[in-house]
Amino acid sequence: MITQHNTTQTEENKKPLSERTIIKPTAGELSDELADFVVKSYNTAIVTRGRGKFTVGISGGSLPKILAAGLKNVKEKFDWDKWDVFFCDERIVPLDHEDSNYFLCQKELFDHLPIPPERIHVINSDLVEKINSAYKSGETEKGEEFAQEIVDDYEKQLVSVFGFLNPVKYPVFDLLLLGLGPDGHTCSLFPDHPLLEETLWVGYIDNSPKPPSRRITLTLPVINHAHDIVFVATGENKQDILKKILDENNDEDKPSNLPAKLVKPVKGIVYWYLDQSAAAKLNL
Repeated sequence: MITQHNTTQTEENKKPLSERTIIKPTAGELSDELADFVVKSYNTAIVTRGRGKFTVGISGGSLPKILAAGLKNVKEKFDWDKWDVFFCDERIVPLDHEDSNYFLCQKELFDHLPIPPERIHVINSDLVEKINSAYKSGETEKGEEFAQEIVDDYEKQLVSVFGFLNPVKYPVFDLLLLGLGPDGHTCSLFPDHPLLEETLWVGYIDNSPKPPSRRITLTLPVINHAHDIVFVATGENKQDILKKILDENNDEDKPSNLPAKLVKPVKGIVYWYLDQSAAAKLNL
């Protein structure tokens, strides 16, 4: 399932940054704006594109709580049976572990919304146990084999939803909701890491600069094939990286090493949802 991906931007996604950036005084107000956007994205998928499902990728961090605060007020605007939720990245830990993105989303988001559990696509918990057990007992080679299995398993889940829906060889999400790290990482794609060059659907990392070290992640080609991509960033500690990503032009001969800046959709649009604190240093 390897294809060469094209990151040439269309006229559509050259929409001015000022029209793609939403800044609100507080995270609470940002929640309502974000929920409105999700409603629009859902309607576009179901009505305009005539899709029978709404495919969403969700990240961890503060995003699930912000998302839930807004969505709980517009529950009636969705047919939740049409949702298919994937994780933009996940840590190789048990699903009930505090470091699990699923556990975080379950607590902050899924417990408050009527998304059918079978439409929430999680990593294989049996393989998680096998991976961690193998590494713990010093069986590195076996751990690596199980790691490949968990990547293959998640890709199969993607294929079960996207496999026959598009002419390209990458899944085309209706909406990806991404976080942003102070170092410019998004999902589990970190600056200068070899995974930035990965062309498979799902990548595996065992040396994440941010613990826990073992994770899976959607890759840049998958991210860049989505229809709508929304970065959500709040707080003072995001000011410098947002300025670097949104204010400073890159030398085209020296591509950025910042994963978030490498998000350049083939046909979709990138939006930025920020609170005032995060956006304080931007010149828009």
